[in-house]
Amino acid sequence: MKIALKEKITMFAENWQVIRKEFRWHNSSTKRLAALLYAIDNKSINCLAIKDCLSLIKSNTGISSTFRGNMALCIATMLSLKENRDELFWRTITVFEMLRKEKYRVSDYLAVAAYEIAVNAKPEEYQQIVIRTRAFYNRFKASGFLLRCADHHIFFAMLGLSDINIENGTDKIELLCRRFKSDFSPRKSVQKLVYTLLLGGESDRIVSRVLDLRNALKNRKIRFDKIHTLPSLGILALLPMDIDTIVRDLEDAVTFLKTQKGFGLFSITKQELLLFAAGIVASVYAEEIKNDLIATSTATSIASIIIAQQTAAITTVVVASAASSASARGK
Repeated sequence: MKIALKEKITMFAENWQVIRKEFRWHNSSTKRLAALLYAIDNKSINCLAIKDCLSLIKSNTGISSTFRGNMALCIATMLSLKENRDELFWRTITVFEMLRKEKYRVSDYLAVAAYEIAVNAKPEEYQQIVIRTRAFYNRFKASGFLLRCADHHIFFAMLGLSDINIENGTDKIELLCRRFKSDFSPRKSVQKLVYTLLLGGESDRIVSRVLDLRNALKNRKIRFDKIHTLPSLGILALLPMDIDTIVRDLEDAVTFLKTQKGFGLFSITKQELLLFAAGIVASVYAEEIKNDLIATSTATSIASIIIAQQTAAITTVVVASAASSASARGK
């Protein structure tokens, strides 16, 4: 097992042990995501900074605000990793209001989408990016291809941030969705896989590479063709490493992560375990290819996609968990 991978997994597990005690009333999946975000940034978790950002959010939003909902800890964590956290918070609020004016339904996903735009663009670019984000959404919806899933908003925000042509981009999304239709399900996961591939700069070989990687992992009894993990398969397929290397490192990561406290059979679901392992492996690879001047933009793109995809996936898990709990209480 490569040293960089082992070190990052160890840091992730240590971060989890710290944060799970400090934020007892928050969802476990969100706390693991916070631990991962710090590990991806090669940092030990700073609970005090996260608490300060939670206070910032609570002091400047109403009690029913989306920013104080299921993903408050996630947003606070992302803010805490930045030096200009106060400024970035208000920029996120600004983008959020811009998105609301475009008649997006308020949700946890929209709050995360607003953050992605705020952190990855300049203030003078926000309006144009919000317009592009909505244009991608409208064109895809008009095609009859779009499923009504709020978690897609995070990916549409990333598409809005990109330089991908709206018409050509949505045509490629439809084409790839049709290509993968018989290979994967459900449809909403296939769409998120395709968003990931398009954002990462898909090539003519990407379809066969995704399927080859899926099959190689499946032969090792590692299933990445499930609802939450399918977009991660796309990230791994985009990496400029040979498939055997990816499979070996991912298998090592999963095996080692299982030995860490809090990541055993009865502590975390199989899909979440694979999701976090894939995020760590991909982030290690992204750091390695940063040294290649030709691949620097690819590394930056992959790093952004990893964070957005991991956040989207965990948001889905958390929202589903909250809905299930509310339903149970109603009974």
